[in-house]
Amino acid sequence: KSLYDTFSVFGNILSCKVAHDERNQSKGYGFVHFETQDASDQAIQKVNGMLLNDKKVYVGRFMTRKERMETLGHPATRFTNIYVKNFGDANLSDEEFQQLFEPYGKIVSCVIMKDDGGKSRGFGFVSYETHEAAKKAVDALNGSEVKTC
Repeated sequence: KSLYDTFSVFGNILSCKVAHDERNQSKGYGFVHFETQDASDQAIQKVNGMLLNDKKVYVGRFMTRKERMETLGHPATRFTNIYVKNFGDANLSDEEFQQLFEPYGKIVSCVIMKDDGGKSRGFGFVSYETHEAAKKAVDALNGSEVKTC
C-alpha cells in the first residue's frame, strides 16, 4: 500500500508489487508498472534518491538480468584482487614479487603466503586500486614463467 501510494501520484499504475522472502518479510525492493512511459520517467526523476521510511531509495527503469550484465557487468568480471600461484621454484622475495606487478597499476596490497618457517608456499595475492590494472596484470602475466636473477 505504501509503495502504491508513493507512486500513484505520477500516473495510472498497472501493477505494483513488493518482493517478499519465504517468511513474508519485505526484501527491500519492489516493482511498479505504469501505464505510460511519461509516468515512469516522472517517478524516476522525482523519487530516485529520496528518503522513504528513513531509507534512501533507488528508482530506475526495470532491466532484465541480461541487460544488467551488459550494462553493469557481472560482479566477478570487475575484480581488483588477483591470486597468483605456482611460483614456488622462482624463490621470489616480497620486493621482487611486488616489482613484477607494479608496471600494471597502483597496488593496494601485495603478499606472498609463507609457512611458519618464513618459506614461500608458492602462492600470493595482489590487490590493485582498479579493475583495469588487475585485468592488465592478468592478461600480461597469466601462464607466464617467472624467472629471478
